[in-house]
Amino acid sequence: MEPNKYTNSRLLFERAMKVIPAGVYGHLGPVEGSMIPPSAFPFFAREAKGAYFWDVDGNRFIDYMCAYGPNILGYRDDDVDQAARAQGELGDCVTLPSVKMVEFAEQLVATVHSADWAFFAKNGGDVTSFALMIARAATGRNKAVLVNKGYHGVAAWTKLAGNSGIAPEEIANNLYVDWNNIGQLEALISAYPGQIACFIASPYFQGNFVDNQLPEQEYWQKVRSLCTKHGIVLIIDDVRCGFRLDLAGSDHHYGFEADLICFCKALANGYNVSALCGKDELKSAASSVFYTGSYWFSAVPFAAGIATLNKLKAIQAPQRLQELGSRLTSGLAGVAAGHGIDLRISGELPMWYMRIANDPSQVLHQEWIAACVQRGVFFTNHHNHFINAALTEEDIAFTLEVADDAFRAVKKMHPELEGVS
Repeated sequence: MEPNKYTNSRLLFERAMKVIPAGVYGHLGPVEGSMIPPSAFPFFAREAKGAYFWDVDGNRFIDYMCAYGPNILGYRDDDVDQAARAQGELGDCVTLPSVKMVEFAEQLVATVHSADWAFFAKNGGDVTSFALMIARAATGRNKAVLVNKGYHGVAAWTKLAGNSGIAPEEIANNLYVDWNNIGQLEALISAYPGQIACFIASPYFQGNFVDNQLPEQEYWQKVRSLCTKHGIVLIIDDVRCGFRLDLAGSDHHYGFEADLICFCKALANGYNVSALCGKDELKSAASSVFYTGSYWFSAVPFAAGIATLNKLKAIQAPQRLQELGSRLTSGLAGVAAGHGIDLRISGELPMWYMRIANDPSQVLHQEWIAACVQRGVFFTNHHNHFINAALTEEDIAFTLEVADDAFRAVKKMHPELEGVS
């Protein structure tokens, strides 16, 4: 397979560097660790449809990052886009909110098992921050327990000591436990009696640069019991995997109920809206916190969200994503094994993480990812990947063909692997 060329991407990046900090900022930036080496990756997209995007050089990619999660049905889904266009003809960002906001909230309350109400914003970090404020308002406490190496957005409270731009007092009330470690949580509750407002975590551990980890048996039931006993608000950050595992919420998937649950990425198939859902007993506290934004009442994303949830239900999306994820990941592991390589799959299959386990340097993994991207299959390094419902059997077959060719290319760069099969 002939590797892609990215002439226009590089020229556009040079223009971007002159007018945009870092050229491309945040997790999509070529210097942030997901694109190694940067020369193997395109930097700018031209268009997208279904399971694919095309870069500004015309190269097509099967996209397993799915815009880092928002694409769950397929890019430019006809039903979702039609609903958004219909609402756009009536109005979007208006002085007063649309009926679509009420309809969307009603649908979420009817869909999400632990939801009695819904509040809308734009980004996942908007609603994780709001959840923290609600917990503090409801309990009169300041401290929050987080999981080590968890991710809840980019607000100051989510950062670590030493991060650029963060004052120590902004994270002074954070306490940390390791994932799946009930003993550490119990110890913190004993050490800070009556001071902990909330425990916030993703439904399973979705860290970068490490294998993802599922909750141990009864983990969430024990956490739920501790939080209830000690008056601690249990917040689930379902921003990444919400609706991928269970349309009723990932807390429902794992057999417990959150007090507050945060959604964003798959909520409206790429239209910019996030949601915080919560229990009735926290509704008054939520109402007491002034929290809003210039575009948070936009009607078009609400209409897109309604259509997205309707379609996710119609196609039984969690089951479909699980089946596609299983076929893809078992195929990738099989191709790798044929080359003597241990490709470790972890996490939930609709949102899997993969790592070449018999190369602790991570160089081989990065070279293989780069070779796949250069051949039209878009993976990134050290981050979970995503399945979308537009993916086909033909796409999976092509992906496995590319993976095989990429392993062969990598082995040519490593003579010590040539005898391994």
